[in-house]
Amino acid sequence: MKKLSWKVKFGLVLVAVSAVLLYLHSVAFHHTPMHEWGLFFLTHEIAIMPLEVLVVTLVIHSLLDRREHEEKMHKLNMVIGAFFSEVGDELLRRSSALDETVEVREHFLVTNEWDARRYASAKAAILAYDYGLSASAGQLGELKGFIIGKRQFLLGLLQNPSLLEHETFTNALWAVFHLSEELGFRQDFAVLPESDIIHLNGDLQRAYAAIAVEWLDHVQHLQKQYPYLFSLAVRRNPLDTSASVVVTG
Repeated sequence: MKKLSWKVKFGLVLVAVSAVLLYLHSVAFHHTPMHEWGLFFLTHEIAIMPLEVLVVTLVIHSLLDRREHEEKMHKLNMVIGAFFSEVGDELLRRSSALDETVEVREHFLVTNEWDARRYASAKAAILAYDYGLSASAGQLGELKGFIIGKRQFLLGLLQNPSLLEHETFTNALWAVFHLSEELGFRQDFAVLPESDIIHLNGDLQRAYAAIAVEWLDHVQHLQKQYPYLFSLAVRRNPLDTSASVVVTG
């Protein structure tokens, strides 16, 4: 049986105390003469005071919880932004270049006109998309050269306690780190059997799909909270082949 939270227990106690006080108040002042109305209202205020304490406590606690959550999400989004700047964007760019169909690319062409509905539609398409990666041994070797150099950075992110607040990003980060491990253990990609190449493509596809969704969520957050960072993210869009950081027009 699920235990009651402290807030529920605290609320029940205050409600019970107030109920008892109101009952005693009604009994004591059942027939109140006019000259005792001052005492009547005073004791009535005392009787309902536990309810007032309950309301104030819950409101303050709710505000403090919200502020704490906002601070955690701010720190977390800083971590996510650092990930994409250092690893994620380039990995998405390289992965999309190896995608045979990349039919989903249009759902990454984010603009300032996108609203919540457009993001939801794009995310649904991305989640349903069947990524068709087909990297050769040589291309996997090149990818190893890039991602192995980022392993210390990835390890540092995995040790960040803020990530516990974002399960899907943590899973995406683990997928990328696993890919770096798999590639790091291979020495000569030219002698790998086809079965192992297929296996590595599967690891790459898992990481690709995971960070693609996270990139979209991150950009949506930037659009709401940090327009200047959103502008740069769009101009660096790793799945937009025409993207350029140079501001024109």
